[in-house]
Parts: sequence; structure tokens; C-alpha cells
Amino acid sequence: MKSRNLHIFIFCCFLLVLSQCQQKEQEVQADPMAEMIEKNLALATEQYKYMATRLPADRMPKTYYSEKDSMETSNTGWWTSGFYPGTLLYLYEQTADQELLDLASQKLAILEKEQFNTGTHDLGFMLFCSFGNANRLNENEAYKKIMLQGAESLSTRFKPEVGLIQSWGSGKWKYPVIIDNMMNLEFLFWAAKESGNEKFKEIAITHADNTLKNHFREDNSSVHVIDYDPETGEVIARNTAQGFADESAWARGQAWGLYGYTVMFRETMDPKYLDQAVKIAEFTLNHPKLPADLIPIWDYDVEADENTLRDASAAAINASALLELSKYVEENQSEKYLNAAKTILQNLSSETYLAKKDENGGFILKHSVGHFPAGTEVDTPLTYADYYFIEALVRYKNWFL
Repeated sequence: MKSRNLHIFIFCCFLLVLSQCQQKEQEVQADPMAEMIEKNLALATEQYKYMATRLPADRMPKTYYSEKDSMETSNTGWWTSGFYPGTLLYLYEQTADQELLDLASQKLAILEKEQFNTGTHDLGFMLFCSFGNANRLNENEAYKKIMLQGAESLSTRFKPEVGLIQSWGSGKWKYPVIIDNMMNLEFLFWAAKESGNEKFKEIAITHADNTLKNHFREDNSSVHVIDYDPETGEVIARNTAQGFADESAWARGQAWGLYGYTVMFRETMDPKYLDQAVKIAEFTLNHPKLPADLIPIWDYDVEADENTLRDASAAAINASALLELSKYVEENQSEKYLNAAKTILQNLSSETYLAKKDENGGFILKHSVGHFPAGTEVDTPLTYADYYFIEALVRYKNWFL
């Protein structure tokens, strides 16, 4: 009798588990994001294969000008060089399409030499978005060696007297530091864990703390460029390079800050970084000039109307950051940030922003703004817009479906 009851109990448990699995499957199928994400990943795969047919073997894509049907490319020393192979690797991870891995591997081979580049702060973008994804998918001592050398090269740009990683060559500035630099700190945390050398972690934390101290205004918007005295670390000037004005809130700069401080919280669990990420998110999402579709205009302080240029790259970075931030905050905020990220991804997936197959030079998204004051990459596709869009889609699929 006891044996019979045990069998009945086990059978009931099996039915319960089966019912829960079926319910979960139905919920996934019912989520319209699931179908949208799979369609976008399929389109992106075709687009990046098409782009490869137009791309010289020794060059990386930068942007595309539809009126001339002309792709602009760069050498591997340009700051965006890691995004194309990084996107290929995200797509390979989702599709297991060997052609994507082969394309990524070819670009990694020409990118490898940038591990010794001490003339740029962008080695996180260049090496961690590329080799970092490659190593994540298939741990490889050669990849690790390249990245550790890259982290060492990046660390040479940190001056203890200033407490920050210098961004550009001095030019008209003495020791310029841009908000974008927050995006390279994840690379240093990885290097600290991989090597056991706490120097990398200490540089990242010191840089983040001094950026927190000096880069943000009372309304939690960020300055783009701060110039420091290289001997004393005193602030000399607060400027912009790619924004509308020195006092304005350049849209992509706010997105870099949001993403960067979300990463800082993940890596340290220090609540001051979470607090800053939330402040930036609230500044962005509550801004009176943020359009209803949550695709920002290129600078929040320009006069906004229906013809004001949007920046899809800032939107994609925001979406990816908000998805992660939603995991660290209280339930009501979590829902707000998750819904905002979904809205962004849905609107970036509309005909307005999403390219059609074999168009847009093979890029995935349209309508980004690279450097408006210089008149370059204005209302064009950009590799980093594609990268963070695909990253956000993958994050949503992995975390919320």
C-alpha cells in the first residue's frame, strides 16, 4: 500500500512539474519580445555577412553613407575597431553559424597588435568587446595573454597625481578625461581577477570615484570632457567635444555613464555606484526632451522638434544598461527600467531604425549621431550602435525569457 501511494505521489509531482514547464513555455511564447528578438538576430546575421562582402580584409567598419552607397572603414587603431568582431561573436553565440565565427576570427587576427597600443584609453572597447567575448565563449590562453597585455597598456595612461586614466593626447587640453572612459573599467576588473594583480582594480575604482566627484552636475547630467592639471589633479575646465555645448547633456555621454556605473556596482557591490547609476537613469528617463519612444535626441539641450536628429546608439547603450540595472534595484524601479528597455528595443526594431536586408551597408541600425559638431557620422549607422543593440537583445533573451 505504501509503495502504491509513493508511486501516486511521484506521478503527481511529475504532472505538476510538467504543468509548470508547459506554463513557462507558453509564457515565453506569449512574450512578443521573443519573436522580435529572434527575427532581429536572424536579420543581423544576414546583414553582417553582407557587410563582410564589402569590407577589406585589413579594415574595420565605421559607418555607411547611403546617398553615396559608401562604407567608411578604419584601421585597427581606431577606437571602434572591437565592435564589429564583438557583434559577430554575439551573433555566433546565438546562431552557432560557423561563418560568423570565421569572420570574427579573421578580424581578431588583425586586431591583436593593439594590445601594445598605449596611445589610447579605448582598449576596453577595442579588446574586451572583441577578445573578451571570444574568451567568454571559448576560454583561450592566447586571448587572455592579449587582453592582459592590453590592460597593462591601458594602465600606463593612469597618473596617480590625477587619479584618472587620461583619455586623449593633450591637444588643447593638459590632461583630458571623458565620460566615455567609464566603459573601459570593466576590462580592468577582468584583468585584476584573471591576473591576481589588484593594481588594475585599484585604478578602476580610483578612476570611477574621481569621475563621480567631478563629472556630474547637480541634476545628475554629465560633463563630456574635464581637463585636469597633470601635476595637481585640479580641475582646469569642463568642456564638450561631441555635445552641443560645454554645459549641455550629450546623449551618448549620459548613456556611457549609466552603463559604466552599473558595471561598477556589479563589480564592487558598492551602493554609491548603484545610487549614481539610478540617478543617471532617472535624469534620462524623466528628461522633458526625451521623446515618447525613448530614442534620445543627440543632445538633451538642443531645441527639439520632430526633425531633431536622434541617436540610436545612445538608445541601444541605454537599453543594455537598463536591463542590467533592473536586476539590482527594488521591484518598482526594476519594472520601470525593464519596461523602458523593452520600449527602446521595440522602437529600435521598427522600420524607422531597423535596416532591411542587404541595405544600410550591412549595418543593423540606422539614425545614429557620431560627432555632430565636427559634421562626421551624422544621421548614419554606427558599429557601436549595432553592438549594444545586439547585446541588449541577447541580455533580454538570456535574463528575461
